[in-house]
Amino acid sequence: MSTGTRLGRRTFAAVLGAVTFAPERAFAFGEAGAFRARLLAAGKGRPDDARVAGTARWGSELVRRTSAPAHEEPETVAADRPAIFREPFAVWCGTEDVGALSLSEVSGLERFLRLGGTLVVDDSDPVSGAFGRSVRRELLRALPESPPVQLEATHVLFKTFYLLDRPYGRVLGPPRVEAIVRGRNAVVLFLAHDLLGALARRGEGWAYGAEPGGAEQREHAIRFAVNIAMYVLCSDYKDDVVHAPFLLQRRGRAR
Repeated sequence: MSTGTRLGRRTFAAVLGAVTFAPERAFAFGEAGAFRARLLAAGKGRPDDARVAGTARWGSELVRRTSAPAHEEPETVAADRPAIFREPFAVWCGTEDVGALSLSEVSGLERFLRLGGTLVVDDSDPVSGAFGRSVRRELLRALPESPPVQLEATHVLFKTFYLLDRPYGRVLGPPRVEAIVRGRNAVVLFLAHDLLGALARRGEGWAYGAEPGGAEQREHAIRFAVNIAMYVLCSDYKDDVVHAPFLLQRRGRAR
Protein backbone atom coordinates (compact mmCIF):
# COMPACT_ATOMS: atom_id res chain seq x y z
CA MET A 1 0.00 0.00 0.00
CA SER A 2 1.32 3.45 -0.88
CA THR A 3 2.47 5.67 1.93
CA GLY A 4 1.53 9.29 1.14
CA THR A 5 -1.75 10.20 2.78
CA ARG A 6 -3.27 6.68 2.85
CA LEU A 7 -2.54 5.45 6.35
CA GLY A 8 -1.58 1.88 7.20
CA ARG A 9 -4.15 -0.04 9.19
CA ARG A 10 -2.20 0.04 12.46
CA THR A 11 -1.53 3.75 12.09
CA PHE A 12 -5.18 4.37 11.36
CA ALA A 13 -6.25 2.39 14.41
CA ALA A 14 -4.09 4.62 16.59
CA VAL A 15 -5.37 7.82 15.00
CA LEU A 16 -8.96 6.68 15.20
CA GLY A 17 -8.69 6.48 18.97
CA ALA A 18 -8.49 10.26 19.01
CA VAL A 19 -11.67 10.79 16.95
CA THR A 20 -14.19 12.62 19.08
CA PHE A 21 -17.47 11.06 17.96
CA ALA A 22 -19.76 9.34 20.46
CA PRO A 23 -17.96 6.49 22.30
CA GLU A 24 -17.93 3.29 20.28
CA ARG A 25 -15.37 0.59 19.69
CA ALA A 26 -12.61 1.81 17.34
CA PHE A 27 -11.96 -0.18 14.18
CA ALA A 28 -9.12 0.14 11.68
CA PHE A 29 -9.94 0.70 8.02
CA GLY A 30 -10.68 -2.64 6.39
CA GLU A 31 -9.89 -4.60 9.54
CA ALA A 32 -11.04 -7.83 7.93
CA GLY A 33 -9.06 -7.06 4.75
CA ALA A 34 -12.12 -7.37 2.51
CA PHE A 35 -13.74 -4.89 0.14
CA ARG A 36 -17.21 -3.59 0.99
CA ALA A 37 -19.15 -1.18 -1.25
CA ARG A 38 -20.95 0.79 1.45
CA LEU A 39 -23.56 3.38 0.58
CA LEU A 40 -23.04 6.78 2.15
CA ALA A 41 -26.06 8.52 3.67
CA ALA A 42 -25.59 12.28 3.78
CA GLY A 43 -27.90 15.17 3.07
CA LYS A 44 -31.18 14.69 1.21
CA GLY A 45 -32.22 11.82 -1.02
CA ARG A 46 -31.56 8.10 -0.97
CA PRO A 47 -30.91 5.61 -3.81
CA ASP A 48 -33.56 3.19 -5.02
CA ASP A 49 -33.56 -0.43 -3.91
CA ALA A 50 -32.03 -1.69 -7.16
CA ARG A 51 -28.96 0.50 -6.79
CA VAL A 52 -28.67 -0.48 -3.13
CA ALA A 53 -28.57 -4.09 -4.32
CA GLY A 54 -25.96 -3.02 -6.85
CA THR A 55 -23.46 -2.56 -4.02
CA ALA A 56 -23.80 -6.27 -3.19
CA ARG A 57 -23.31 -7.10 -6.86
CA TRP A 58 -20.10 -5.05 -6.77
CA GLY A 59 -18.69 -7.35 -4.11
CA SER A 60 -19.84 -10.55 -5.79
CA GLU A 61 -18.31 -9.55 -9.14
CA LEU A 62 -15.01 -8.79 -7.42
CA VAL A 63 -14.95 -12.23 -5.77
CA ARG A 64 -15.99 -14.03 -8.95
CA ARG A 65 -13.49 -12.32 -11.20
CA THR A 66 -10.44 -11.84 -8.96
CA SER A 67 -10.84 -14.08 -5.88
CA ALA A 68 -10.15 -10.97 -3.79
CA PRO A 69 -12.09 -10.96 -0.51
CA ALA A 70 -15.30 -8.94 -0.47
CA HIS A 71 -18.54 -8.57 1.47
CA GLU A 72 -21.58 -9.31 -0.69
CA GLU A 73 -24.36 -7.70 1.32
CA PRO A 74 -25.48 -4.04 1.19
CA GLU A 75 -24.63 -1.66 4.01
CA THR A 76 -25.38 2.02 4.53
CA VAL A 77 -23.26 4.32 6.70
CA ALA A 78 -24.03 7.86 7.82
CA ALA A 79 -21.44 10.57 7.29
CA ASP A 80 -21.76 11.72 10.89
CA ARG A 81 -21.51 8.36 12.66
CA PRO A 82 -18.40 6.43 13.80
CA ALA A 83 -19.27 3.47 11.55
CA ILE A 84 -18.00 5.40 8.53
CA PHE A 85 -14.46 4.81 9.80
CA ARG A 86 -14.72 1.03 9.97
CA GLU A 87 -14.00 0.52 6.27
CA PRO A 88 -11.92 2.49 3.76
CA PHE A 89 -14.57 2.85 1.05
CA ALA A 90 -18.00 4.40 0.51
CA VAL A 91 -20.10 5.27 -2.52
CA TRP A 92 -22.41 8.28 -2.53
CA CYS A 93 -25.09 8.15 -5.20
CA GLY A 94 -28.26 10.05 -5.98
CA THR A 95 -30.30 12.01 -8.50
CA GLU A 96 -31.07 15.30 -6.73
CA ASP A 97 -29.37 18.16 -4.93
CA VAL A 98 -28.26 16.85 -1.52
CA GLY A 99 -28.87 20.21 0.14
CA ALA A 100 -26.61 21.70 2.79
CA LEU A 101 -24.90 19.02 4.88
CA SER A 102 -24.86 19.47 8.65
CA LEU A 103 -21.60 20.50 10.29
CA SER A 104 -21.26 17.02 11.77
CA GLU A 105 -21.67 15.43 8.32
CA VAL A 106 -19.03 17.74 6.82
CA SER A 107 -16.71 16.97 9.73
CA GLY A 108 -17.22 13.23 9.32
CA LEU A 109 -16.45 13.34 5.61
CA GLU A 110 -13.39 15.49 6.17
CA ARG A 111 -11.97 13.05 8.72
CA PHE A 112 -12.80 10.03 6.59
CA LEU A 113 -10.96 11.49 3.60
CA ARG A 114 -8.02 12.92 5.52
CA LEU A 115 -7.45 9.53 7.17
CA GLY A 116 -7.17 7.90 3.75
CA GLY A 117 -10.71 6.79 2.93
CA THR A 118 -11.88 6.58 -0.68
CA LEU A 119 -15.25 7.99 -1.74
CA VAL A 120 -16.92 7.40 -5.11
CA VAL A 121 -19.49 10.04 -6.06
CA ASP A 122 -21.81 8.22 -8.47
CA ASP A 123 -24.32 10.49 -10.18
CA SER A 124 -27.40 8.38 -10.99
CA ASP A 125 -28.80 11.11 -13.25
CA PRO A 126 -25.79 12.65 -15.00
CA VAL A 127 -27.99 14.32 -17.61
CA SER A 128 -29.42 16.56 -14.90
CA GLY A 129 -26.15 16.69 -12.97
CA ALA A 130 -27.89 18.21 -9.92
CA PHE A 131 -26.57 15.55 -7.58
CA GLY A 132 -22.99 15.76 -8.79
CA ARG A 133 -22.87 19.55 -8.62
CA SER A 134 -24.28 19.63 -5.10
CA VAL A 135 -21.83 17.01 -3.84
CA ARG A 136 -18.89 18.94 -5.26
CA ARG A 137 -20.19 22.02 -3.46
CA GLU A 138 -20.47 20.21 -0.13
CA LEU A 139 -17.11 18.45 -0.44
CA LEU A 140 -15.51 21.83 -1.02
CA ARG A 141 -16.57 22.60 2.55
CA ALA A 142 -14.76 19.48 3.76
CA LEU A 143 -11.58 19.85 1.69
CA PRO A 144 -11.43 23.48 0.54
CA GLU A 145 -7.76 23.20 -0.37
CA SER A 146 -8.25 20.24 -2.74
CA PRO A 147 -10.13 21.10 -5.94
CA PRO A 148 -10.89 18.23 -8.33
CA VAL A 149 -8.43 17.41 -11.12
CA GLN A 150 -8.82 15.23 -14.18
CA LEU A 151 -7.32 11.73 -14.13
CA GLU A 152 -5.64 10.79 -17.37
CA ALA A 153 -6.20 7.45 -19.09
CA THR A 154 -2.74 6.39 -17.87
CA HIS A 155 -3.79 6.62 -14.21
CA VAL A 156 -3.39 3.40 -12.22
CA LEU A 157 -7.16 3.31 -11.63
CA PHE A 158 -7.57 2.09 -15.21
CA LYS A 159 -5.11 -0.80 -14.87
CA THR A 160 -5.42 -2.21 -11.36
CA PHE A 161 -6.90 -5.42 -12.79
CA TYR A 162 -8.44 -4.80 -16.20
CA LEU A 163 -6.83 -2.55 -18.78
CA LEU A 164 -9.35 0.19 -19.55
CA ASP A 165 -8.99 3.48 -21.37
CA ARG A 166 -11.94 5.34 -19.80
CA PRO A 167 -14.67 5.08 -17.13
CA TYR A 168 -17.92 3.22 -17.84
CA GLY A 169 -21.38 2.91 -16.30
CA ARG A 170 -25.05 2.59 -17.20
CA VAL A 171 -24.55 5.67 -19.41
CA LEU A 172 -21.38 6.32 -21.34
CA GLY A 173 -20.72 9.72 -19.79
CA PRO A 174 -17.53 11.77 -20.14
CA PRO A 175 -14.31 10.01 -21.15
CA ARG A 176 -12.41 11.01 -18.02
CA VAL A 177 -12.83 10.85 -14.26
CA GLU A 178 -12.34 13.90 -12.09
CA ALA A 179 -10.91 13.30 -8.64
CA ILE A 180 -9.73 14.94 -5.45
CA VAL A 181 -6.14 13.80 -5.07
CA ARG A 182 -4.16 13.92 -1.86
CA GLY A 183 -0.53 12.86 -2.09
CA ARG A 184 -0.48 10.06 -4.67
CA ASN A 185 -4.00 8.87 -3.93
CA ALA A 186 -7.32 9.77 -5.50
CA VAL A 187 -9.52 9.98 -2.41
CA VAL A 188 -12.71 11.14 -4.18
CA LEU A 189 -13.76 9.92 -7.63
CA PHE A 190 -16.47 11.94 -9.39
CA LEU A 191 -18.39 9.71 -11.82
CA ALA A 192 -21.06 10.93 -14.24
CA HIS A 193 -21.82 7.42 -15.52
CA ASP A 194 -24.30 5.82 -13.04
CA LEU A 195 -21.99 2.94 -12.17
CA LEU A 196 -24.39 1.45 -9.62
CA GLY A 197 -27.12 1.60 -12.26
CA ALA A 198 -25.01 -0.73 -14.41
CA LEU A 199 -24.65 -3.15 -11.48
CA ALA A 200 -28.29 -2.98 -10.35
CA ARG A 201 -30.53 -6.02 -10.78
CA ARG A 202 -34.20 -6.78 -10.20
CA GLY A 203 -35.06 -10.43 -9.84
CA GLU A 204 -33.17 -12.43 -12.45
CA GLY A 205 -32.46 -9.52 -14.78
CA TRP A 206 -30.71 -6.18 -14.97
CA ALA A 207 -32.71 -3.28 -13.56
CA TYR A 208 -31.65 -0.72 -16.18
CA GLY A 209 -30.46 -0.81 -19.75
CA ALA A 210 -26.91 0.29 -20.51
CA GLU A 211 -26.95 3.11 -23.06
CA PRO A 212 -25.87 3.33 -25.78
CA GLY A 213 -23.57 0.30 -25.75
CA GLY A 214 -25.77 -2.41 -24.26
CA ALA A 215 -24.19 -5.61 -22.95
CA GLU A 216 -20.64 -4.68 -23.96
CA GLN A 217 -20.87 -1.36 -22.14
CA ARG A 218 -22.24 -3.08 -19.02
CA GLU A 219 -19.36 -5.54 -19.08
CA HIS A 220 -16.89 -2.67 -19.20
CA ALA A 221 -18.77 -0.97 -16.35
CA ILE A 222 -18.40 -4.11 -14.22
CA ARG A 223 -14.70 -4.20 -15.08
CA PHE A 224 -14.38 -0.57 -14.05
CA ALA A 225 -16.09 -1.38 -10.73
CA VAL A 226 -13.60 -4.21 -10.19
CA ASN A 227 -10.73 -1.83 -10.89
CA ILE A 228 -12.03 0.64 -8.33
CA ALA A 229 -12.29 -2.13 -5.73
CA MET A 230 -8.75 -3.27 -6.44
CA TYR A 231 -7.55 0.32 -6.18
CA VAL A 232 -9.12 0.56 -2.72
CA LEU A 233 -7.68 -2.79 -1.62
CA CYS A 234 -4.21 -2.36 -3.07
CA SER A 235 -3.75 1.38 -3.59
CA ASP A 236 -1.46 2.12 -6.55
CA TYR A 237 0.83 -0.93 -6.35
CA LYS A 238 0.30 -1.75 -10.02
CA ASP A 239 1.81 1.61 -10.94
CA ASP A 240 5.17 -0.10 -10.35
CA VAL A 241 7.13 -1.19 -13.39
CA VAL A 242 7.48 -4.71 -11.91
CA HIS A 243 3.85 -5.35 -12.84
CA ALA A 244 4.35 -4.60 -16.53
CA PRO A 245 4.68 -8.29 -17.60
CA PHE A 246 1.46 -9.21 -15.76
CA LEU A 247 -0.41 -6.36 -17.39
CA LEU A 248 0.89 -7.26 -20.83
CA GLN A 249 -0.30 -10.84 -20.37
CA ARG A 250 -3.79 -9.57 -19.50
CA ARG A 251 -4.02 -7.15 -22.42
CA GLY A 252 -5.70 -9.55 -24.83
CA ARG A 253 -8.36 -10.59 -22.31
CA ALA A 254 -9.12 -7.16 -20.84
CA ARG A 255 -10.23 -5.34 -23.98
